[in-house]
Amino acid sequence: MRYALLVQGGPYSSQAAHSALRFARAVIARGHCLGTVFFYHDGVYNAARLAAPPQDEPHLGDAWRSLHDEYGAELLVCIAAGLRRGLLDEREAARHGKAGHSLEPPFELTGLGQLVEAGFSHDRLITFAP
Repeated sequence: MRYALLVQGGPYSSQAAHSALRFARAVIARGHCLGTVFFYHDGVYNAARLAAPPQDEPHLGDAWRSLHDEYGAELLVCIAAGLRRGLLDEREAARHGKAGHSLEPPFELTGLGQLVEAGFSHDRLITFAP
């Protein structure tokens, strides 16, 4: 079975992102495919490249990157929600005249159309919200 996840909670402000990550690992452990993770609303903070949680807390951004590196899951970030919250890739930073960027691959800025596409192209779309 092919799964897509919608993560709407920030990495440290609710349980949503942590639960989504645990679910993603369980899906993979059961032999299913995790194709896409779409970050929306405060969930876009999972993609913040400058996050530096204390060493005794999980680094959810790194954990999402590991899922991408090991299993090829797409990590898609809503561009509108990201820009509102200061998460820009290099291209958007240049376009808006910003000095630096706060999002880097494998996270990708994309539109809500990609979320709709994930709903159609996967067997299940599971939402994790605060």
